[in-house]
Amino acid sequence: MGKKTSRGVIAAGHQLTANAGADILCNGGTAIDAGIAALAMSCVCEPVLSSPGGGGFAMLKSGGSGAVSLIDFFAQTPIERRQPGQEGSYEIHADFGTATQAFHIGPATSATPGFFAGIEHLHRQGAIVPLAELFAPAIKAARNGITITPYQYYLSTVVRPILTATRTAGRLFAPSGILPQAGETFWNPGMADALEILSRSGFTSSPVGKSVAENQAESGNLSLQDLAAYQAMERAPLSIQIGSAKVHLNPLPAASGTLIAHSLANLEMPSVIGIARALDETDRARRAAGSDLGSLLKAPIRQRGTTHISTIDASGNACAITVSNGEGNGELVGEFGFMLNNILGEEDVNPHLTGDWPADTRLSSMMCPSLIETGDGGIIALGSGGSNRIRSAISQVIAQHCLLDKNLEDAITAPRLHVEGGHLDFEDLFDPAERQMLCEAFPDHRAWPEPNMFFGGVHVTSIDREGNLSGAGDSRRDGVVVLVS
Repeated sequence: MGKKTSRGVIAAGHQLTANAGADILCNGGTAIDAGIAALAMSCVCEPVLSSPGGGGFAMLKSGGSGAVSLIDFFAQTPIERRQPGQEGSYEIHADFGTATQAFHIGPATSATPGFFAGIEHLHRQGAIVPLAELFAPAIKAARNGITITPYQYYLSTVVRPILTATRTAGRLFAPSGILPQAGETFWNPGMADALEILSRSGFTSSPVGKSVAENQAESGNLSLQDLAAYQAMERAPLSIQIGSAKVHLNPLPAASGTLIAHSLANLEMPSVIGIARALDETDRARRAAGSDLGSLLKAPIRQRGTTHISTIDASGNACAITVSNGEGNGELVGEFGFMLNNILGEEDVNPHLTGDWPADTRLSSMMCPSLIETGDGGIIALGSGGSNRIRSAISQVIAQHCLLDKNLEDAITAPRLHVEGGHLDFEDLFDPAERQMLCEAFPDHRAWPEPNMFFGGVHVTSIDREGNLSGAGDSRRDGVVVLVS
């Protein structure tokens, strides 16, 4: 955790991701410039979580006007169904160590990606550096190679069947027949080519977009029409008052903001057991309402692998971005070093895997990049990866900071819990009295012996009323923070 007057601060889930944004801040770029550079780099060093074939959300605050807006560039279902039933998809199993999980991959599992449309929209909102310069660090890293970290190696082993599903994917991600281990080098010249092309031209009309259409032609649902029709959308955030702070959350059609607001509104006492009961109440309401929690879930929810970036500059511009690629559909797009998402292969989006998804519909998500305007005039940008645990992670950090007055680092490192279907998962680091209350309130529980990525990874940056910048990265997901003087 750092704190001093600086040009900017960025927190992210990989050192290279944070460094890419920090370099832009150092050279006078805005928080949005830094966020875009970090997004590009995340495609290189966090390919399991971030890809031009995916999408996400960004919460922005202007340091000048003070306006706050949410940019939705998440995946959209195709305009028409071209692959009936389960054609173009097949099942694989990911190994999480203590459990395995079935996923469906293949061309027919891909929804329309919004990643690059989101970058273009962000660039128009407040960037001052050309895209070619913002993408340059990522292009260089993809060509020169990056060193695999222990965390990234672990993630790759979980989705090994996806990374090696096809011969071309295997040649990229496991060139010697095995995945590169921690400390080894990973090269992705195809990603460098894709980013170079996208820095000069739009997604749809470029060779990258044409390769997407070709990749989908035989057994997928996407076409150039889908890519051309896609638009990032600007939405008013869901804003709530928590103590003296105003909290801005991801609005509909995303599920996350409303669920987090529901939990915080039902928090009768700001304590461990109070937080657990509020999360349980929200989960019960969500399940009882099915797909219509207060007219909430009108689109299927997508909730898989995600990564988050938070950045603030010295002018008070703030940018919180969360992105996802599902797990990837198993097939590389041409020679460009990335996979399209497999979001239509996820049972929470497409329960029967029959192709009976709603056409031309923006999908819902648990991702929730957020901003907090503190009572004393400060700004906090935060968000988390972590599937459906995102809502629990963000709810707890907000409650810990805004209601229990913990500093941001302590709010992030505090033991975390998650309640779903009456079952409690918790990090077994609470004091004995709190632990006993939790176990008595939730007889169906599982204790995790140490902090775990299962409980999300909340990366935070902040600026106080005097202009002092600080940040914190969640160690559960390899979080790092870089202050730029």
